[in-house]
This record gives sequence, C-alpha cells and structure tokens, in this order.
Amino acid sequence: MGHTATAQAGSGGLTATEHRLANGLRVVLSEDHLTPVAAVCLWYDVGSRHEVKGRTGLAHLFEHLMFQGSAQVKGNGHFELVQGAGGSLNGTTSFERTNYFETMPAHQLELALWLEADRMGSLLTALDEESMENQRDVVKNERRQRYDNVPYGTAFEKLTALAYPEGHPYHHTPIGSMADLDAATLEDARQFFRTYYAPNNAVLSVVGDIDPEQTLAWIEKYFGSIPSHDGKPAPRDGSLPDVMGGELREVVEEEVPARALMAAYRLPEDGTRASDAADVALTILGGGESSRIYNRLVRRDRTAVAAGFGLLRLAGAPSLGWLDVKTSGDVEVPVIEAAIDEELARFAEEGPTAEEMERAQAQLEREWLDRLGTVAGRADELCRYAVLFGDPQLALTAVSRVLEVTAEEVQEVAKARLRPDNRAVLVYEPVAPAAGDAADETEEAAAAGADENEEAAAAGADENEEAAK
Repeated sequence: MGHTATAQAGSGGLTATEHRLANGLRVVLSEDHLTPVAAVCLWYDVGSRHEVKGRTGLAHLFEHLMFQGSAQVKGNGHFELVQGAGGSLNGTTSFERTNYFETMPAHQLELALWLEADRMGSLLTALDEESMENQRDVVKNERRQRYDNVPYGTAFEKLTALAYPEGHPYHHTPIGSMADLDAATLEDARQFFRTYYAPNNAVLSVVGDIDPEQTLAWIEKYFGSIPSHDGKPAPRDGSLPDVMGGELREVVEEEVPARALMAAYRLPEDGTRASDAADVALTILGGGESSRIYNRLVRRDRTAVAAGFGLLRLAGAPSLGWLDVKTSGDVEVPVIEAAIDEELARFAEEGPTAEEMERAQAQLEREWLDRLGTVAGRADELCRYAVLFGDPQLALTAVSRVLEVTAEEVQEVAKARLRPDNRAVLVYEPVAPAAGDAADETEEAAAAGADENEEAAAAGADENEEAAK
C-alpha cells in the first residue's frame, strides 16, 4: 500500500511516499532528479538498548557480521560489488538502531537493493565460526584504537555509565566491553539475527534519481519473499525522572594532553517540543565559536582552548546535554566549572536575546538543510523518523518545529534542567607519561585532541565503522 506524494508546509518542497510489503517491511521513497544518484538506507529497530547484561556490544558486532558475506555474496563481496559499481557504503550502530546504506549511480540502484535483500534474507547460511572470530577481533581492535588507547577515549563510555544508572538500557554504549565481546557465541549471533533482522523490524528508504514504480517492483521482487518474525521482545523501559537529584562525579587520572571537564545533563526525550527548545538552548550556550561558553572561556578568560555544548538526542530515554571543555595551560578545573555555572545561571535567569535566538535557529536550520540536501542524508532522516517516531514525513518538517520554539521555552528548559543537581561530571587530571613515552603535550594537542566524544554525542553517538572494515 502507499499514498501519493504531496509537499507539506515547511518541507521545502520535498516529498516522500510510504508503502508496506505484505511481510511488514516499511518502504519510503523520495524522488530527486537533481543528480543521477540514488541512496539506499535500511534501518533495523535494534541497538545497544536492546542488549542484555553479559552480551553488550552484540548489536555492534552483528553490524560487522553483516559485511562478512551472505548466501550469494561471499566474504568481502558486498564492498567489492558496490565500490566496483561506483558507489559508497557503510553501516553504523547506536543506542536505538542499526543502519546500513549505499549511495549508487542511479542505474546501479537495483544492485544495492539486491545486496541488502540478500543479507537480510540469507545471512545465516554464511555465518560461521570463522567469520564470527574474524569480526570479533576487528571490533576488539576498534575498541582499542578508538576508546582504550587514545586521550579521553573512554569519556563517552564513562559519562554515559554515570548519567544512566546500573541496569538502565542506556547505561552501556554500543561498543560493548571486551569481556562481553569475548563471551559472545556463534549461537548468540544467530539468535540475534533471527530476533531482530526481519523485514517487519526494518524501514527501507530510497532517495534520489529513481522511478518509483520500478523501484517498488525491485523491492517487492527481492524483499517480498523474506518471512517476517514476531518474536522480538519489547525494549526495556528507559524513562527516568526529569532531574538526577544530585551531581554525580568521577575523576580520571590518565596520560592526557590537558585537564578536561566533561558533563552530561539530563534533558527531554527526542521528538518533543521541549527537546527542540533544549537544542536551541545548547546551541546558544555552546554551539560554535559565537556561543556564550566559548566566548567566556576561550576568548575572554582564556582558561580553555576548546569548549562545546551539544545535544545527544534520544527517543527511548532522556537526551543528554553534552559539555566538553579542554583547559588552557595550568588552569584548574574548578575555575572552569565556576565560570560555566555562572553562565548557565545567568542564562536561566535572563533567557536568550532575540539576536541569539535568530542565530541559533538559523544554525539549526542550516544543519537540517545540510542533512536533507544530500540523497544519503535525506534517506537516513526518513528512516530515523519512521523507526523512532512512526512517521517519516516528520523528517521533512522538523526544522519548522525548531523555528517555532520561543525564547520563553528556551529559558524554561534551561532553568529546569541545566542545573548542578542534574548532571554527571567527568574530570580528567593529567599524569606524567611512563618512562620512554612521548610527552609533547601542547595546548594545540588538547584543542585538537579527542573531541570526537562530543561530536559523536551530537551526531547521535553513531559507531561509524568505515575505517574498521
């Protein structure tokens, strides 16, 4: 079934049509004939929040296994076929979903659809101990390279564990622990596939220079015979009180280039007007070099070399306001913390200026345009709103909701949530490097160092695997 595309108010003229196969696969199509390319994006409604204790990292490990071969495509064939046809591809895992995507020359669209259908329908025939061990080692090495052996690398993991209590589905990050990666068995992986990798647990979007009728025919041809599965357990409840009720703090002594202060504030769930208001607030406070906190710490006081504040939007649990500051020289963290609390209190008391509102909303509008301006970005957004909120059309009007937020709403969410009793804090204190280690720890290194933690948070904490594969 489907419906006719009609441009909605606030959609910038973009349209999308929705369809559903008999096996439950949701399909979203969006025509765009500006360039001769097509993007295929497939979201499965499974992420690290669906994992159980003792098997963390399984969703991310399985994402790797999906590139290890299927019935008709052996070994590294998925990459070879897509790249050989002039396309690009990847996959990522987050708390709330796992996605796979290809951008192809338009005349190679059928190939991408066939490849995605082949592994959805037949991965189990190719999944064996050899591929399991191969990708287990890849993921463990990725953890070493991106988390354990880089400055500030475990900050996101540590702060998430502080912000969400033990037993909460978001307490652990998608990378998983080494012990749990070692403990995962081939049967665990097979059962994971049977449970979550079914057409009725997925959304497929195709955006670009497409013929909708032909595209739907290919989708029906390749995906239509894949059986649905109804054994998926409901995700555990991720709800929490609006405010933590007290500050949580951890001090980490490591070989890092500079002292650092990181904090996570509990904020409204994604998909709410309050979440949009929080996004505007954090953009004003820490979204770039024109923001209040950057101007205060880096430009005026010169106590920091890097400072940012971004929103990690989450639909199944409270979102997180992610603060990341690297100190300058020998500046102590309490100096930084006092200045931040002063700025947050002033903002809560006075609210944003009209100029700040205009600048922040324009910045968020530009980011929305950037995402929807590419076929791949639009395909991803359509999947996101379909999986997390049940309606892909919301992707096309998201910016209008941000632009409707008022200064009073921004002030209200700041006053209610950006408080010392509603944050988890991580403090990094440098220690001397071990004998023989390089010790060229400059301010420039601090500024350019491990800011990927903040960036990952702002982008949804995706585990992008391109380098690992």
